[in-house]
Amino acid sequence: MDYLYTLFKFLIGGGMVVGTTWLARYVDPRYGGILIAAPIVTSVAFFLTYTESGATATRQLALASFFFVIPTLLFILALFLLMGRIPFYQSLAGSFAVWIAGILVVNQVLPGA
Repeated sequence: MDYLYTLFKFLIGGGMVVGTTWLARYVDPRYGGILIAAPIVTSVAFFLTYTESGATATRQLALASFFFVIPTLLFILALFLLMGRIPFYQSLAGSFAVWIAGILVVNQVLPGA
């Protein structure tokens, strides 16, 4: 893999983060939420995986993505609930702890693991 291609992939991901924070700050947090939840980055990852590794790896990635969305949803829910009770950085750390626990659980029950 050449360095320009790696830089291209990095810029796509970074552009999503910049776009999300810009929308949340200047337009409406709802639109930032739509952008970050949109399957844009996932679709790009699927495309790049397909071009680099083929259909089998892409299908496995799609299945794993489906199952690992569950811990991500738990992370978002935990962050929302904790931010109403404790400061942001502690809420973020607690949410990551919930996410890691969810990842460990899903990884144990994931088909083919």
